[in-house]
Amino acid sequence: MDSDAETKISHEASQLRVEDHISLFDGREQYRPSSLAPRVLNKRKEAHDITEEFTRAAEALGTGQLIKDDFFTLFEAVGALEIMDPKMDSGFLAPGETLEEDYDILRELLPEEVVGIIDQLLCAEVAWYMGHHLSQTLFSSLYIDRLLWPEPKGLDQASFHRDDKPPLDNVMLHVVLRAYCIGLVKTCYFVHKKIVSETYYEEEDFVSNLYSRRLLPDFSVDDVDDLLDQAIWLIEAKKDSCSEHVREAITSRFSFRKRFLRAVASDLCVTREEHAVAWQSCLSALSSLLDSSKHGTAVPQSFSSKIQRRLASTVPPRPIVMNNLKDTLNYLQNFFDDAEQAGGVFDCMRGSQVFTFVSIFETRKPQPSVYVRCLLSSLIHNKMRVCGETSFTQFIFDDLAELVLPADLLVDMANHDVEAPQSQKFQIAKRMDEFVDRVGQPYLDTFRAINMNRSRTRRMLCHTILDWENIQLDAEEIDVVLREYTHEEPIAGQTPGEDDWSFPLSSWVYYHKLHQMEWIVQLGFELHIYRTDELGGMYWYLQYLANTRLQHLQRIRTFTVRRVNLVERPTPEQTAAFTQSLSFLSFSMLEASATQSFADALFCGLADISMNDKLYISLVHLSLLQTDFDPPYSTPAFRYSLRMRPFLPISVPAVPSYNEFSSLVHPLSAYPEGQSALGESLEARRLDSLLEAAELATKIARKEWEAVSKSSAETARCQGCENEWRAKQKDVLRSVITVGIAVAGVRKWVAGGMKAGKLKVEVDEKGYHDWWVVPKVKVL
Repeated sequence: MDSDAETKISHEASQLRVEDHISLFDGREQYRPSSLAPRVLNKRKEAHDITEEFTRAAEALGTGQLIKDDFFTLFEAVGALEIMDPKMDSGFLAPGETLEEDYDILRELLPEEVVGIIDQLLCAEVAWYMGHHLSQTLFSSLYIDRLLWPEPKGLDQASFHRDDKPPLDNVMLHVVLRAYCIGLVKTCYFVHKKIVSETYYEEEDFVSNLYSRRLLPDFSVDDVDDLLDQAIWLIEAKKDSCSEHVREAITSRFSFRKRFLRAVASDLCVTREEHAVAWQSCLSALSSLLDSSKHGTAVPQSFSSKIQRRLASTVPPRPIVMNNLKDTLNYLQNFFDDAEQAGGVFDCMRGSQVFTFVSIFETRKPQPSVYVRCLLSSLIHNKMRVCGETSFTQFIFDDLAELVLPADLLVDMANHDVEAPQSQKFQIAKRMDEFVDRVGQPYLDTFRAINMNRSRTRRMLCHTILDWENIQLDAEEIDVVLREYTHEEPIAGQTPGEDDWSFPLSSWVYYHKLHQMEWIVQLGFELHIYRTDELGGMYWYLQYLANTRLQHLQRIRTFTVRRVNLVERPTPEQTAAFTQSLSFLSFSMLEASATQSFADALFCGLADISMNDKLYISLVHLSLLQTDFDPPYSTPAFRYSLRMRPFLPISVPAVPSYNEFSSLVHPLSAYPEGQSALGESLEARRLDSLLEAAELATKIARKEWEAVSKSSAETARCQGCENEWRAKQKDVLRSVITVGIAVAGVRKWVAGGMKAGKLKVEVDEKGYHDWWVVPKVKVL
């Protein structure tokens, strides 16, 4: 093609109307462009306004109708729809709006404005801790943006003026506010570093995206601390130009920032005392911030959403998130209190104590922030040390000794000192190391799981029990091999060939698996996963698991007592180990029995019978449980399989079939249409027997939970969280008492011929304890 032809085609293409473009697309079967576009050699440029023609052509299209070129992909089409949409196009400018912010960042600031900006920055910082993006919070500040971009290579470059020489009289900006902003960014650096070093879930707990900015990682804490001290000295010296109230407001904020920075910079203190002092000092510095906030003047112009165009131009613009100062300080108060209480894990020396502490700690309301949870994880396990002192292998050995192997050769760390392969101790150490390597990661994952937000905890436990299921099979094989070195003798059975071996490692794994399965069910109640008519069935399954764990503990105790009797002259160390193990087993059996009794009482109370009007009668409360949800494409068997899905891969204990489950959960059959629910004497007697069973189970549960709540901190393994643990047990006891009162009242009402009125039941999911849903009964 020659140059004249190319020029002609270019000129004709510029004159095409919309209708011409459409006809060109329709005739694409006859004309296809070449793979290589022709070069336009004509330097003359002509433009033709097709807006009017385009508008008329667009009016001819129906609603939802599009004209799409084959070379214009769906992705490009959706992206084109976002253009000029202020909710989707981060580059959209309203009429009269400029691309850059008009705020003069180098203007001279009043002391009152410095107080207001510091409070605004604190609110934005906390909003980031709560899970919002940095582009919505801190990075929307023009001062923070100028401080971090371009990236400062040294402390002198971390300033607002950069190439410009700062005025000597503008000290409130270039000295005071600059020092505070550097201290704030350095604090955020340590918070970000701690969170990303532990297990968390992006955009579910925390947003770690820094948008190619760096949070001053190369600046030392001492240099930043000196900057804050210089600013405090300068404010205290400005008595003429700054009122006393404003000076105190600024110095109190700098004092708070210094303490906060030191706390997050030294979050792995060696002792409990150092940890407590660091976070208590932050808590004490909060009191003056709210009262002195009235002396500040907010500067909202210093924050702009336009910065997002440089931070994240490929995502829709997000609104700036700015909490009020009161809510911010309330959040920080809980933040510092939780961080200080997390140091209670230093008082936990064994696995049972750490499990109790973490499980109680995560039930705090409101739940601790993601930073505090990551701080707790680092305190538990850091650099292959547990709680700062114990090696990981020793930690697992101590847990084994407490539950199944007190004063046993298998958990003696001295075995690792033997280097002769033919030695019995060498072989034992080798097999035990194999077990620790196999169980180590799932063991840590369990700690991490219960240290997550509650929904994620349940989800992770559903995965970890599968790991424990596989480990149980491996542990049984290791137990068989270790018998050759321990020369264990079994407990003879009643018939030949039914000898009972202890299987210590497998028993330890099985206990933890059962406990986690109970947690999954109990978290289902806390998270309101189950429907009202499913509560009775799930409480039946909970008591089934608790009963299985109780029987397993009884089996372990049998072998422990046998081991004690085989030692003729125990040493003081052996006596202490046996005492501690028996104490733990006795308390665990009491707690499992109490759980089973209370779940059994609630199961009887929530077992239902179907009536003509499709309402459910509670056998304990004898009240109506209305179920508004009637799924058209679901069956009870299908819903049961969904509830049991996390446990279906588990071989022991096996999940009951739906027929077995249904026969146990629905003891009373449906009544024929038109027949009274309590007209038959047989059904009335069956109802009374269930009420009697529920009343008996409630009495047993109350007695056992009272015994649990009166246990010492050492017996209950709640060192470090004793007060909160006792408060939780009292909440459970209140729930038991409430059920007992309701059962007694219903039995009295039934004995009176049920003529005293109509009973109504209300299932309040916000009861005394999150794991025990107790219906409320009223006589109408």
